[in-house]
Amino acid sequence: MKKVVKFGGSSLASAEQFMKVGKIIQADEARRYVVPSAPGKRNSADTKVTDMLYATYALAKDGKDFSKDMAFIKARYQEIINGLKLDLSLEKEFDEIAVNFKKKAGENYAASRGEYLNGIIMANYLGYEFIDAATVIFFDEDGNFMAEKTNDVLSEKLKKIEKAVIPGFYGALPDGTVKTFSRGGSDVTGSIVARAAKVDVYENWTDVSGFMVCDPRIVDDPQAIDIITYKELRELSYMGASVLHEDAIFPVRKEGIPINIKNTNAPEDSGTWIVENTCQKSKYVITGIAGKKGFCAVGIDKDMMNSEIGFCRKALQVFEDYNISIEHMPSGIDTMTVFVHQSEFEQKEQEVLAGLHKELQPDMIELESDLALIAVVGRGMKATRGTAGRIFSALAHANINVKMIDQGSSELNIIIGVKNEDFEAAIKAIYAIFVEVQL
Repeated sequence: MKKVVKFGGSSLASAEQFMKVGKIIQADEARRYVVPSAPGKRNSADTKVTDMLYATYALAKDGKDFSKDMAFIKARYQEIINGLKLDLSLEKEFDEIAVNFKKKAGENYAASRGEYLNGIIMANYLGYEFIDAATVIFFDEDGNFMAEKTNDVLSEKLKKIEKAVIPGFYGALPDGTVKTFSRGGSDVTGSIVARAAKVDVYENWTDVSGFMVCDPRIVDDPQAIDIITYKELRELSYMGASVLHEDAIFPVRKEGIPINIKNTNAPEDSGTWIVENTCQKSKYVITGIAGKKGFCAVGIDKDMMNSEIGFCRKALQVFEDYNISIEHMPSGIDTMTVFVHQSEFEQKEQEVLAGLHKELQPDMIELESDLALIAVVGRGMKATRGTAGRIFSALAHANINVKMIDQGSSELNIIIGVKNEDFEAAIKAIYAIFVEVQL
């Protein structure tokens, strides 16, 4: 049994948190490859080290004195080193960072140093080998991640190393310049290492015990999800649910490696398992609820639309011409509705409307703004009758008007459109009918 373990910033924010992480790793001999993030916030008023690095580099870039800000960062790491009672100095590394900041090495380089330095501390604390991610994770000249080259090089490297720490979040361009993934990219690094090391499980440790059925900022203390498929996770992530960086799914999905989301502060909790597929029934008919505000609907009416070949293509081409992404497109015999992000559409609405009139000669175009989309996702819906009916019933009981409902062909998800002001109440109503009624 081999495992990759990735720890988020809140799990490594202080020496005390480092000690918790050390105990977790040492409790299971299979936890052989560790991917750390940069130190996060120690409390709500604190600042993440990555944000401190961005701010310090901004001073360096403008040619201003950044020594005071750099000293604060150095103090954060020294506090961790002292708390762990390590015989370790990062002076050489900080001198090198200061030189590179003066040379204006770039924001990617600046941001990556948080993980780099934490990786050195973690390797020293555990007695594991340190591998600089810039030597094993590769991007091409255009900044695109090179999955196969990375996998080949990293696989070969890890064959010879029993236990290692590989910092998350960054790699290197062909010329050696540091390049970062987008924010949350340590999740991606963990997945890349899991694939390369051919591990049995990728454990992703954070400050929550896995996924909740819905956003805890909307529903108090929602139920946890025990097991979720990659497809369900993609649907929920796309609609705004965030625990795991969604790009982290792809490397492990290719290899059939399950992901276990665990809580550093409650390691005994089983967390959420993310798997390719499962015959285990979900606890409820639905697996999760997620959504986003800020959409508008463009309703296009034209008699006999369904018999006009190429109508939908021409409509979508207009939106593409103005670089507007489409979220959903429910349609009827003589109508089609295109849901788009309101912030994108508002700047170009008159040009788009003119383009639609020119290409389609519609009978009427209607606009409705300030809409929210909610995804109700679950593999259990396929085998359960009346799911949509229960959603309608719950929303009607809550006095919420449904603007749109669209069920995917996989029967894995149902998308509901409501007004922005009804968003939270709608999620509470759906949660109540599917979860609280069964408790």
